[in-house]
Amino acid sequence: MSELEKRQDGLSLVGFLSVLLVVTVCVLIGMRLFPMYSEYYSVVGSMKSLQEEPGIAKKPPDVIKELFFRRLYVNYVDSVKRKNVLVGRGQNGLFIRVKYEVRRPMVGNLDVVASFDKTVQLGGS
Repeated sequence: MSELEKRQDGLSLVGFLSVLLVVTVCVLIGMRLFPMYSEYYSVVGSMKSLQEEPGIAKKPPDVIKELFFRRLYVNYVDSVKRKNVLVGRGQNGLFIRVKYEVRRPMVGNLDVVASFDKTVQLGGS
């Protein structure tokens, strides 16, 4: 064995603390981001289930909005407000668009901001 191999015993205290710091920061960021993205996927799931509802293209926009917000209520989605939802007619037929922003505190005065924008076609022309 060479002299270098004899001196290498493992991770030093400073190295261990550095790794612990990096892991802690990653876990903190994950804990702040996971609920935002989980809520977004609930919104997308609500939009897809609305898309698959029979006869949805024949309903008025106000009724479609109400059906959508009922789904959001069941999924405990708080970030989407009525002003963030647009139901209208486009070239390809009826669509629903949800565009909103979520702001969550990270550390001190540092916030995490995520913007979400999703459009789903509801029916043919």
